[in-house]
Amino acid sequence: MTTTTTTARTLGSDLEALESEAVHIFREVAGEFDRPVILFSGGKDSAVLVRLAVKAFWPMPVPFPLLHVDTGHNLPEVLEFRDRFVAEHGLRLEVAHVQDWIDDGRLTERAD
Repeated sequence: MTTTTTTARTLGSDLEALESEAVHIFREVAGEFDRPVILFSGGKDSAVLVRLAVKAFWPMPVPFPLLHVDTGHNLPEVLEFRDRFVAEHGLRLEVAHVQDWIDDGRLTERAD
């Protein structure tokens, strides 16, 4: 067996262990908390988390929504990706618009 093959096997088993642990954590969260969400920016890190959540509950749907905190500074392509990703995976999405919170006084901007 070559060193490359050994390294690939070790990496593969390490990734499988990490994936298994992540799936376990998602299932624990679903069982322990009343209103969990997955923060979802549309970036690579949150996309990986959602893929793990989909895997954790397959073939059932993910039992909690995604939460996107919309700062108003997103590129249109990011919002398009977000909406397409949510639709493709049958997910629920909640969007919190920062500007709405500023407008109704729930959030105030700091001078700095």
